[in-house]
Amino acid sequence: MLIDTHCHLNMMVKKKFDTILTNTELRKIAPIIKQAKEHDVGHMITVGTTIIENHNCIEIAQHYPTVSATVGIHPTDCRTEWQKNLKLIDELLKNKEKNKIIAVGECGLDFYWPGYSIQNQKDLFKAQIELSLEHNLALTIHTRNASEETLKILEEFKGQIKGVLHCFSENIEYAHQIIDIGLLLGIGAIITYPKNNQLREVIKEIPLEKIVLETDAPWLPPQSIRGKQNNPKYINEIAHYIADLKQVTFAEISEKTTDNALSIFNIEQ
Repeated sequence: MLIDTHCHLNMMVKKKFDTILTNTELRKIAPIIKQAKEHDVGHMITVGTTIIENHNCIEIAQHYPTVSATVGIHPTDCRTEWQKNLKLIDELLKNKEKNKIIAVGECGLDFYWPGYSIQNQKDLFKAQIELSLEHNLALTIHTRNASEETLKILEEFKGQIKGVLHCFSENIEYAHQIIDIGLLLGIGAIITYPKNNQLREVIKEIPLEKIVLETDAPWLPPQSIRGKQNNPKYINEIAHYIADLKQVTFAEISEKTTDNALSIFNIEQ
């Protein structure tokens, strides 16, 4: 069995961001899960980014047995009222078992888009890390154009936190620093992109015990379908690609990355 540790099932079936899922949209997730199962993907983690999308992720997880949810505030959705929103997330976490919440996030830093507040993002990121510790949950972490600032914050919590640096795309030195803090690397289909030699070299060196697989669906599809919507079923393709890259069997990739995901997110089989 394979696990997609980071996808956005809510965004695969909706046209508009930050709107409540309709029953029709909720039903559209069923064939996505069926397709994934046909490709040996037996579990998916659907990742929250805003208060509304957190609720959507919880609803999906409660409706489908092979889906778990995360709740958090994405750095690009960091607003001046983030402290109020954090309290709403804390309320969801108080019922984490009922809500099928297995991690805090997507949280982190993103200095790519204009108009952001560095201080607000840093404060929000630290507050969400504290929430993960309070509720004994993993983190799913986002960083874009903010690798050094992200690392500095994570080092403050070295040895205390667990989780995944989502969509890893940095160099080997950064990989070792993240692993040393106590986190795993989330590896997606960007590893298949022709110009991504740096990431391929990282994955050749990093032991399988330190990675998990993800799609970030509906975004970042594998090279074979560039320009189309990504899907959790492509975890299978990513696993085969990494098996060839590391010259190990597909079965070994499947077993070890799944064990890593089950352990770090405390998912019950």
